[in-house]
Amino acid sequence: MWLPCRRTSHFVVSSLRRRVSKSHVHASGRRRCDVAAFMPEAAAFDGVSDRAALQEFSVSNGESFWAAVARRRLSWTRPFHAAADCDLRRGDIKWFAGGQLNVSVNCLDRHVHACPDRTALIWEKDEPGSEVKITYRQLLEMTCRLGNLLRRRGVKRGDCVTIYMPPCPLAVASMMACARIGAAHNVVFAGFSAEALAERIRDAQSSTVITANQGVRGGKVTELKKTVDAAVQSCPAVRQVFVAMRTENPVAMTARDVAMEEEMRMEDSVCEPAAMDSEDVLFLLYTSGSTGTPKGLVHTQAGYLLYAALTHRYVFSYHDGDVFGCVADVGWITGHSYSVYGPLANGGTTVLFESTPVYPDPGRYWEMVQRLKINQFYGAPTAIRLLLKYGDQWVHKYDRSSLKTLGSVGEPINTEAWEWYHRVVGEGRCPVVDTWWQTETGGICIAPKPSDPDAEIVPGMAMRPFFGIKPVLMDAEGKVVTSNNASGALCIAQPWPGMARTIHNDHQRFIETYCQPYPGYFFTGDGAYRSEEGYYQITGRLDDVINVSGHRIGTAEIEDVVNQSSAVAESAVIGYSHNIKGQGVYAFVVLKKGEEVQGADLCQQLRNMVSEKIAKYACPDFIQIVQRLPKTRSGKIMRRVLRKVVERDLDGMGDLSTLEDPAAVNEIIQGHLELCGEPQQLPPCGFILDVG
Repeated sequence: MWLPCRRTSHFVVSSLRRRVSKSHVHASGRRRCDVAAFMPEAAAFDGVSDRAALQEFSVSNGESFWAAVARRRLSWTRPFHAAADCDLRRGDIKWFAGGQLNVSVNCLDRHVHACPDRTALIWEKDEPGSEVKITYRQLLEMTCRLGNLLRRRGVKRGDCVTIYMPPCPLAVASMMACARIGAAHNVVFAGFSAEALAERIRDAQSSTVITANQGVRGGKVTELKKTVDAAVQSCPAVRQVFVAMRTENPVAMTARDVAMEEEMRMEDSVCEPAAMDSEDVLFLLYTSGSTGTPKGLVHTQAGYLLYAALTHRYVFSYHDGDVFGCVADVGWITGHSYSVYGPLANGGTTVLFESTPVYPDPGRYWEMVQRLKINQFYGAPTAIRLLLKYGDQWVHKYDRSSLKTLGSVGEPINTEAWEWYHRVVGEGRCPVVDTWWQTETGGICIAPKPSDPDAEIVPGMAMRPFFGIKPVLMDAEGKVVTSNNASGALCIAQPWPGMARTIHNDHQRFIETYCQPYPGYFFTGDGAYRSEEGYYQITGRLDDVINVSGHRIGTAEIEDVVNQSSAVAESAVIGYSHNIKGQGVYAFVVLKKGEEVQGADLCQQLRNMVSEKIAKYACPDFIQIVQRLPKTRSGKIMRRVLRKVVERDLDGMGDLSTLEDPAAVNEIIQGHLELCGEPQQLPPCGFILDVG
């Protein structure tokens, strides 16, 4: 590749609590000094003497808080004249009206001016020890050359470019180049199938795609260019595909294809940045919903960048000179916010991780920490649970003394994994920040940090809202739950700059999904428990979305693929508890009349279909052929009954009075027993074996 020159219980046992970073300071003057050093803007906020007061001020005086932070933290081409103009009931969100800036300038140029030779990116390639470091000067040059190439090839301000690449410097440069010339980007995870990619290209109305010839991950080569070729066959609007060379293996090129690195070399290394309005689109990112169609969430320029930068610095206690190691793929929001935009806006050094946690062995993460001297490590509970199974020796083999903060993202982390992460990986000295947020929120909304240095951290809880975030719990009647030691639907009571603005081409769906369920509040789709102390713990999705290894996938998306089989009449997909992935996929399938049960062959066929049309991680772990599905008299599938069968909670099925045919449940229970090979007694869920 071309480079330039040069889940846990709602009730947490108190004995598991840990206090970290104790530092009691009682003198109000000293506290005032500390909070101003912690966040310089706080010096101008009346009555703010410590971090708790700063949090309260950010919520009660949100516009003043965000205006002060935005003026100091971002470089503006034209100052904004109003901090916020928002109406959650209508889904109308605007921040920093009248302001203009360029995101790539904020992420690159201003740091090149101050420290051009500071390392911006460390590309941790698939093979250990083959890392590549890119300075801010080099990244700016890559960005400018690519920005000029895009302009020369007809990409205009307001266009949307789809990027289908592995984590690498050119992927980041592609994102930055789009931002520089005023085009939006639509990064698609490079593990999605051709059909899933095509769906996103069409919805984003992209005429330009950027990809690589191949990807390399876990010692295996994936054919990215071939996937793009297959995808664009059903995307008539695509007129050009830029192809970078990740490997030396040649690929067939068509008249539509552009050899990206060759063309970049001919471009000028200076590219004039576009002055973008605060609310211009920065990127689209597609996420799964409870219906079959992925949602193209829209994030805009100034608010998103500010929120990503602020959360990156304060949730992880990031300081200048630190090496930040977020191992998420750039195709997900975590990679956007905490591998790219947040660290680069802060002038940081960020790691792009191309491999897997077990390649070439289960010590990969910790060998990387030792070699790159990573200070903050941000990973997923799925990977932590997986590595825990391999034992402590793979961790102890490597020096982890550089680590200062450990982060968790993607799903709630269970207590066992938290304890191992804290005690073994972090040697009991690194705080573990269990972060809750979503593609929709743009950045972290609830986490143990930032907080006063003597504040406790409770295992398995996200705990505290970030600056400007006001979470609330709603009961079944749509009323705010005011008491602690209570659960409810998690909503956010007021807008914040990083939140998504709409769903691409479907604002009504945005309103119906996020604003209408609880008018005047932003509905997250998650449930939460608030402890007696006021700490928040996420309890899982409230809609039909499964979280597989940190990847959200709508059950309806999988059902839609399964139902395309000529043998299938209908299906119902649920998530079940998986001791490594967090959740697995369980499909109940009804065959068409006259179809014979084809056993393993049909199951493999359905898995292949899901893999090809969505992604491998969405494949069902279990496929149970049933005569009929449990339905209400009105014809609605009772998925909660299916969940209770798989969870072995037959006593918790609740009211079945609306069930049309109770015999269907008995058949499903018996079939489930036979599928698991345990006709006498059902073990805990984690002991079910994959029958595929």
